[in-house]
Amino acid sequence: MSKNKKIILSALLLALIIILSRFLSVKTPIVTISFSFVPTMLCAIWLGPKWTILINVLADLIGATLFPYGSFFIGYTITTAVAGAIYGFLLYKKEDDTYTDKQFIVRVIIAVVLVTVIANIGLNTLWLSITTGKAFMVLMASRIVKELVMVPIKVILMIFLERALRKPFNTYVRGEND
Repeated sequence: MSKNKKIILSALLLALIIILSRFLSVKTPIVTISFSFVPTMLCAIWLGPKWTILINVLADLIGATLFPYGSFFIGYTITTAVAGAIYGFLLYKKEDDTYTDKQFIVRVIIAVVLVTVIANIGLNTLWLSITTGKAFMVLMASRIVKELVMVPIKVILMIFLERALRKPFNTYVRGEND
């Protein structure tokens, strides 16, 4: 895939992340429900860890600057970089790299569980505890419930989306019609 295609695709995914996280999400002081993981995971599958980390960090910085819903805290930016790295390293499909659908499903499950435990439950709860001054374990209890509900939704949605977008992506983006 050419560099121009990568830049255009990452810009589209970046815009999607900002829209899904800032405008089309449900926010409470403790829990946020959003589908911004979709463009992040698609970027991880299509472009790899470097691009995924980059667009996640840019989405957090641009979103916090243009559409803030609280004060900026660098910890949340670190969390998005960690999530992008996990997704990128586990889900990236290089052009010549082929793995089966079963292997892809296992990779998606592992990536979602790792991001859920490390980034969403661990780091985000820590940052929330620091910024709100509330006890870590109290915050974690309510966040665990939300994350347990979201894990199967994320896995199922990503498996179906990747399958649905595989042929158009390979034809129009990875194709040699530059």
